[in-house]
Amino acid sequence: LKMSQLKFYLPLHILLAACLCHSIKAPTTSSQQSFKTGLFNFYHSLILADGKETTVHLLKDIPKRYYFVLEESRVLSPFTITVTPCDVPIEWSILVHKASASFLGKETQGEHDTQEVSKSQKAPSMVSTIFNYKGNSVETYMGMSSHAALYMLEFLSTERDTHITVYLTTDTTSGHLYPELPMDPRIDVVGVGHTTVTLTWKHSPSVLQHRENIQYCLLVNEKHNYKSLCAAETAIRSSGMKLPPTLALSLSPYLLEPQQVMILSNSELSIINKASSGEVRQICLGTKNTYTVPALSPSTQYYFDVFVVNLLTNASAAYTGTFARTLEEPEPKVMELKDGKVIQVVLDGKKQKSYSLQYQARHKKIQFTFQLCRGQVQVHITKNGKTVASENISGLRYFSLKGKVLDTYLVQLRSTEESNSSVKVQVSPHFHKPLFPLLPESLKIKSFSKLRTCNSVTIAWLGTQEESKYCVYKRRIEEDQVWRELQSADRCSGPESRHKSEKVLCKYFYDLNLQRAVTTETIQGLDAGTLYLFDVYLFGPSGIPVRYHSKVVKTRKKC
Repeated sequence: LKMSQLKFYLPLHILLAACLCHSIKAPTTSSQQSFKTGLFNFYHSLILADGKETTVHLLKDIPKRYYFVLEESRVLSPFTITVTPCDVPIEWSILVHKASASFLGKETQGEHDTQEVSKSQKAPSMVSTIFNYKGNSVETYMGMSSHAALYMLEFLSTERDTHITVYLTTDTTSGHLYPELPMDPRIDVVGVGHTTVTLTWKHSPSVLQHRENIQYCLLVNEKHNYKSLCAAETAIRSSGMKLPPTLALSLSPYLLEPQQVMILSNSELSIINKASSGEVRQICLGTKNTYTVPALSPSTQYYFDVFVVNLLTNASAAYTGTFARTLEEPEPKVMELKDGKVIQVVLDGKKQKSYSLQYQARHKKIQFTFQLCRGQVQVHITKNGKTVASENISGLRYFSLKGKVLDTYLVQLRSTEESNSSVKVQVSPHFHKPLFPLLPESLKIKSFSKLRTCNSVTIAWLGTQEESKYCVYKRRIEEDQVWRELQSADRCSGPESRHKSEKVLCKYFYDLNLQRAVTTETIQGLDAGTLYLFDVYLFGPSGIPVRYHSKVVKTRKKC
C-alpha cells in the first residue's frame, strides 16, 4: 500500500474492530448477522495490487476475496476493475465499505456535524454490494468515488477448479494495460473457398497509436469461439497439449512442444497444435488487419478469433469471434477406362486429391491391373456403389472381379505420401492376354560382395517359368546422389529413357523349376572405387517393361 493509503487504512481497521465488538454485544438480527459476516470477510481477504494484472486460482465452491482501499478526495476519483475468466463461467461481485468521518479522526463542527456524528456512532459503517456478474465473458466495472472506502472483490466458481485474471487501476490517465478495441469489434468474413477463408477487421486504436508494441494474433479451430486469449490457452492445454506463453511471446522455437509445428513466412508466425480433438492454429500477423487462412479442409466449419496483444504487458483484448464453413470439394472429374488401354495417373500428395476412373463392364469377368511407378498409392474400387477392393499397392497388383454385363466400376486413386505418386492402370476382360509380363517372386537385384573386384561386379535376379527378355543397364553416380536416385526412381519408365551408353546387355531365360529360375551376370570394365547404379528391365509378350528395384554397388578400391 501507498503511505497515504496506509494512514487511512490503520484507523479503518480500528473502525472495523470497534464495529465488530459493538455488534457482538448488541442483540443480533438477521441484517446485523449479515453485517458481521461482511466485516469478517474483510479480515480474511488479500490485497489486490493496483496497476497490475493478478492471476487468481479458484477452487470449486470455495469463494476467494481480495480488497483495495480508496482515499477520500475532493473530486471524484475514477477506478476500473477488469475480470477475465479463463475457463468456466464464474460469479463475482464488488462490495464497498464506506466509513464515517468521526472514526477517521476528523474534527466535527456545528450542529449539523454533531447530528452526523451521532448518526455515525449508531451506524459507524455501511457495507453494500455495488456490482454482481455471472458468466465467462471479460467484464469491466468502471466506478467513481470521493469517499474514503474499502472495496472487496469476491470470486466463486461452482463448476470446477479454474483460474481468472483481475486488473485494477486507479490511474486512468497513464494509458491502458489492455489494448483498445474499435467501436465495431466484429470480424468480417469477406471470402470463402474450398480450402481458404479470408477475414478482415477494423484496426484497434492502440495499433494506430503504438504500432511497434501491438500486434494481432488469430486463432483458428473447429470447436467454438473463445472470449479471451486466456480461455483459448486453457482449452488447448486441457486437450492434452502444453502451450507456450501468450501468442505474442510465442516467437521462440524452443518453447514448442512435440505436438506443435511452427511456420514462419512473410513475417507471419503460425503455430499449429495437433490435438486429438482437432487442429488449433495460431497465427500472429503483426499489424495486418486482413488475412486469408490457408490449408483448410473442404466442407468444414471453422471458428476464428482475433486478439489484439500488447507486447510489453502481454495483455490482450478479444474481437467478437466469427465462424465460416469452407465450400464442398468439387467432385473430381471422372475419366472413362477402355478395354486394354493403359493410362498413367500422377497424384498430388500435398493436396491429397483423389483421381477417379470409371469403367462399364462388357463381360462378366474383368481384371484391373495397377503398376506403381513412384511413391505410395491407395486403390479403392466400387461396383455399382459397393466396395469390392481397397488397399495400398506396391509393385504390380491384379484384381480379378466377377459381376454382370454393364456393371459400373469406379476406381479411386489417392497418394498416401506428401510427395507426388504415379501409377499405371489397365482394365481388360482378356485374362489369357496379360498386358504385363509374368513377375518373379521378388523384383530385388542381389550383388555378391565377395565377387567384387576393382573393375567388375556380379549381380543376380529371379526369373519366371515364362521365357522373357531381360536387359541390364548401369550408370555411374556420386555418393550424395544415392538416396535421391533410389527415392525418385520411376519404376514404370522403360529403357527408352536411358542413354544408349548405359546399356550393358540383354538376354532371354526361363526355368520351369522356379527354384532354379535365377540368373547371374558379371559386368566388366568398371572403374576402381566407384559407385554404380544397376537396373534390370523385364519384357513380357506385350513389350511393356517392368523395372526391378535399382541396386547400388561400389567396386573395390584396391585389388
